[in-house]
Amino acid sequence: MMDPREVIARRVAKELKDGDLVNLGIGIPTLVANYIPSGVNVFFQSENGIIGMGPEPRKGMENPDMTNAGGMFVTALPGAMAFDSAMSFGFIRGGHLDITVLGALQVDEKGMLANWMIPGKMVPGMGGAMDLVTGAKKVIVAMTHTGKGTPKIVRKCNFPLTSIRPVDLIVTELAVIEPGPKGLVLKEVAPDISVEEILKTTDARLIISDRLCEMTL
Repeated sequence: MMDPREVIARRVAKELKDGDLVNLGIGIPTLVANYIPSGVNVFFQSENGIIGMGPEPRKGMENPDMTNAGGMFVTALPGAMAFDSAMSFGFIRGGHLDITVLGALQVDEKGMLANWMIPGKMVPGMGGAMDLVTGAKKVIVAMTHTGKGTPKIVRKCNFPLTSIRPVDLIVTELAVIEPGPKGLVLKEVAPDISVEEILKTTDARLIISDRLCEMTL
């Protein structure tokens, strides 16, 4: 069976279009860059000041000045550019990012995202998540359907929210779900997974799409 993280990353990659300016969050979202469809050229941006990030460098070729926002070593593609944080967040807050892909702790029935803090646990802060969710044209959540058996798609978030702007799409290893004005719409289910299984592992109420189909990777 395919690793759930790979399933999620492969499905999210299908949402990226040629020429998109894309920000990938820490964790599962970073894997999306490995599965860009053939013939699609995407420009990856990191809020610490890079556009044109390439893959992880070969061992021994790491440059300590070339990292993504999560501190992982990256390379730069031909034509890449580096700039300061002020300009980087100008891109984000100015609405110039086409897509941001972020992980999540919870998403609720209104599409609200909580992805930066568990009450009672020490955290360094939300980083650029608030700006990314508020500023990007499209927000995709890439996360496992449950965490240690607990549903992550809930009726109402009980963790601190990241932004007052709802996300546009939720992709898990089991399903593709789209928040809308009437609630969460189940649009795709993974192969060999039934709707009943998804309902059992989802706390939020789901609207079954009339065009429900199987997820393709």
